[in-house]
Amino acid sequence: MDLDALRREQHKRRLSWMPWLYFVLKPRHRGWAEAWQQEVQALLMELETVTIAEGCFVAPEARIFAEPGRTVALGPGCSIAAEAFVHGPVTLGPRVSLNARVSLDGGAAGIRVGEGTRIASGATLYAFDHGLAPDRPVRDQPVTSRGINVGADVWIGANAGVTDGVTIGDHAVVGMGAVVTRDVPPWAIVGGVPARVLGDRRERPRSGMPGGWEPGDQG
Repeated sequence: MDLDALRREQHKRRLSWMPWLYFVLKPRHRGWAEAWQQEVQALLMELETVTIAEGCFVAPEARIFAEPGRTVALGPGCSIAAEAFVHGPVTLGPRVSLNARVSLDGGAAGIRVGEGTRIASGATLYAFDHGLAPDRPVRDQPVTSRGINVGADVWIGANAGVTDGVTIGDHAVVGMGAVVTRDVPPWAIVGGVPARVLGDRRERPRSGMPGGWEPGDQG
């Protein structure tokens, strides 16, 4: 393989791990990148119950599984980075981004993510839960699923977790490493384990949150 071909392969890897770069490619790269993505996405839609709207980016290293009845649907302009794990039912609104190593499992009830929401590296959203009855092993417990709803323009920080049954309101921010076990109001900034409200985006000081707290990750 010649040097130019090696550089292109390296460029593909860069886009897979940092897919926001795909949307600002220079014209000299746009042609081959779009053709590459058409091939990646066509194969995925052939193999799984996945629908992908125009203008999306899907890293070939992403792991997307959508058996019949567990559809994964990507709205226009979505991106899914390398080593993300997505198991339907999952619906992503327009311009949602899932960064590297994000995990979404829709359980039976599904995960729905609103327009423009950014989910940072390593975040986990699991729309199912196991029972805890003491009369049987964990592996034999019944599984329940209520679903997860994430609003529009939400930022979920790196390595945050969201448990089944949670609704996160529009424009909210979930801090790095937080574990969200209850509903988050619109515009709220939450952090901690379990997550609690730390502030409101509309009142956020220009110099950052008190104590230097920041959501973390570029999302």
